[in-house]
Amino acid sequence: MVDPIEFETERLRLRQWLPADREPFAALNADPRVMAFFPATLTQAESDAMADRCQSLMAERGWGVWAVETRASREFVGFVGLHTPSARLPFSPCVEIAWRLAFQHWGKGLATEAASTVLRVGFQVLHLPEVLAFTTVGNRRSRAVMERLGMCECGTFEHPDIPEHSDLRQHCLYRLAAGDWSSYHD
Repeated sequence: MVDPIEFETERLRLRQWLPADREPFAALNADPRVMAFFPATLTQAESDAMADRCQSLMAERGWGVWAVETRASREFVGFVGLHTPSARLPFSPCVEIAWRLAFQHWGKGLATEAASTVLRVGFQVLHLPEVLAFTTVGNRRSRAVMERLGMCECGTFEHPDIPEHSDLRQHCLYRLAAGDWSSYHD
């Protein structure tokens, strides 16, 4: 066990998960708008298991998928962080950046704000050589965040964990190398 890396942005605090996060996390995972580009919404038990994994990985290595809250009200917003996918992807092994925010927090630039700082931690603190992001081809909102982060689209792939007949199977892949991030953020 190690102390988790925690940090703040202008409006947000990224931190280890707390028991109080379970209820609002389950609510966002049950929201069909939030989960529109995933195969299904999550039950309370599935959501709790996901939060437990996030918390455990953070405790184990000090980084991962951080719980995000607003600095002003301390309201749980969702998660943003770095993750090593367990799926056998065509580009594995890798570290991906991921986010999922409650619907009422969309359209405020919070995902980009938090993800920008997560990339800084990934490249400057963890010294990752590259960070990837991927989503279903139709997820324009997440793709726009990837592009605002300076990530470059580099093709598509079929996600092996999505059923073959699903419209969600085709994913686009984005990459950002440490050197490209440094150039983009100087």
